[in-house]
Amino acid sequence: MGAANVVVTPAAEKFMRRLLRFSEHPAGGFRLTVTPGGCSGLSSSFSLDAAPQDGDAVLDVNGLRVFLPAASAALLDGVTVDFADTPTSSGLRFHDPKQAACGCSSAGAAPPAQASVSLDSLRRISRA
Repeated sequence: MGAANVVVTPAAEKFMRRLLRFSEHPAGGFRLTVTPGGCSGLSSSFSLDAAPQDGDAVLDVNGLRVFLPAASAALLDGVTVDFADTPTSSGLRFHDPKQAACGCSSAGAAPPAQASVSLDSLRRISRA
């Protein structure tokens, strides 16, 4: 399946590469799954996998493979994936120019969606 129209910023690419490098599958890819939900419109999770699954879109980001399940690829169409590391939060953020601002925020703008980090597929590397 072809890749979705998704922009991955250099900060997000660096984050994905770093996690993949220390995973059990350093030659694999970064699987990003998003679903509708949350104040900003998207909820997400990721894993580090050896290969794409049937039906995945494979996004090539300067040689980094990002696996997107079909439903996720559709939801991410036109979205920019970024990474932010602030004193209060750290993670992937999704900027969708089609998403309206949330009405529940007193500032009138919804915070970007964030991905949760699971360390299950990372391995510990001991340095001598």
